[in-house]
Amino acid sequence: MVEQAAKPVEIVNGDGRGPVLLVCEHASNHFPATWGDLGLDAAARESHAAWDPGAEALATLLAHALDAPLVAGRVSRLIYDCNRPPEDPSATPARTETIDVPGNAGLDEAGRAARVRAVYAPFTEALAGLIARRRAQGAAFALVTVHSFSPTWFGVPREVETGILHDTDSRLADAMLAHAPALPHRRIVRNAPYGPEDGVTHTLRLHGLANGLPNVMLELRNDLLRSAPAREEIAAELLRLLRPALAALMPREAQDA
Repeated sequence: MVEQAAKPVEIVNGDGRGPVLLVCEHASNHFPATWGDLGLDAAARESHAAWDPGAEALATLLAHALDAPLVAGRVSRLIYDCNRPPEDPSATPARTETIDVPGNAGLDEAGRAARVRAVYAPFTEALAGLIARRRAQGAAFALVTVHSFSPTWFGVPREVETGILHDTDSRLADAMLAHAPALPHRRIVRNAPYGPEDGVTHTLRLHGLANGLPNVMLELRNDLLRSAPAREEIAAELLRLLRPALAALMPREAQDA
């Protein structure tokens, strides 16, 4: 279902004091009237190309469990992908997998700049402001971004179910992966189905690495997130990895969550 929210970013549980700050850049497949539907049909607008199905609901479960603030993007990533910097052409892709995006084809510099101002800048400023406020409070916390990915890519099945992604700071990813044997039924892989070489760690680099925060990007295959019970199961599994990892990196704050 297409979101009806007009604002480009929403902060949920902004006063949360747990040991994590959660981010869901691709929470919504909303297409604001300013840019219309980019020439896409309903199926394309509802597909994984336009957002990360199930990711926001999963992030919300984690936010409740950890008393964590959640910063969620409220505009389709085909309008602007908030996990990409303005200079990256994939921030406004003309084609994604097998889907052409007519409204992004031939987008000029002025058009791209308008989307940066309207979508990326407010999202980035909201996240940066929340990080600054939490740091000023003096408590240690980690940055965790939540995404989902499609079960196939160009028709090829993906065996990975849970991806634990990181850039140059692998502290939190290492600590989570150390507990992966506790979930022997789940295919958990480091830097898969994407990695930093694919340009997917922009948020981690800009807001995590730059602030010295332990950080990780969680990627869940979206067929595991199609129902509320399934999302609750995945959230519980992630907490089995995340809680002990946080306890190892910041013991007092994790115990309070």
